[in-house]
Amino acid sequence: MRRVLKISLASAASAAMLSVMLVPATAVAQSRPQQPQTGGQNADGSPINQRQRAPRIAPLRRSAAAGPCPYVKILYDAARYVELTGDRVAASNVAYTGEIQGLVSDCAYEGDDPITVYTRVQFDLGRGPQAEGSGRTYRYWIAVTERNKAVLAKEYFDLPVNFEGGELTTSVTQDQVVVIPRADATTSGDNFEILVGFDVTPEMAEFNRTGSRFRVNAGALAPSTDQ
Repeated sequence: MRRVLKISLASAASAAMLSVMLVPATAVAQSRPQQPQTGGQNADGSPINQRQRAPRIAPLRRSAAAGPCPYVKILYDAARYVELTGDRVAASNVAYTGEIQGLVSDCAYEGDDPITVYTRVQFDLGRGPQAEGSGRTYRYWIAVTERNKAVLAKEYFDLPVNFEGGELTTSVTQDQVVVIPRADATTSGDNFEILVGFDVTPEMAEFNRTGSRFRVNAGALAPSTDQ
């Protein structure tokens, strides 16, 4: 299904009534063992293994573009999803977790054609001791902004996941296409920025902002010490 969002750019270089089209693609989920996280501390106070993890995400097929591509980034405050129950930050209270572990992108445009941005996002997802059932529908969003300025369009996507066979973790790779029309040929891709993140509550965003975190399989291996 294709959705069209009406937006207006304020800058003189690209002022016009435009539309941003986000074209969803089917997600493919595959269970795989989780590798150790990198750097810092978990929310339960335990150190995260220092071994570097290389994201297991396939590169996109290269496209031709007449100019620079938009900047595509993961928003830090929404890069992780930690659903807690109870009133304590503890691994034993974790229901579901998620972390955006990989992001690649490419774009194509020429003349005054729209900019077509191809993105591939890898999500690592987990079930904690408070999870109910073997499935969970996560939600994430993609936002298009005029670089360092206002949000032009934002679209939400459901990400249904099944933890098959009692698995506690799974990895999902999802492709999306973003189409950004331009006012004229002088409007290049670096006028725009594309942000990706989980749909999180204000409390989850604050948890992420402080640098606290749980492993994706929080609570699955051993009891933790509360903060």
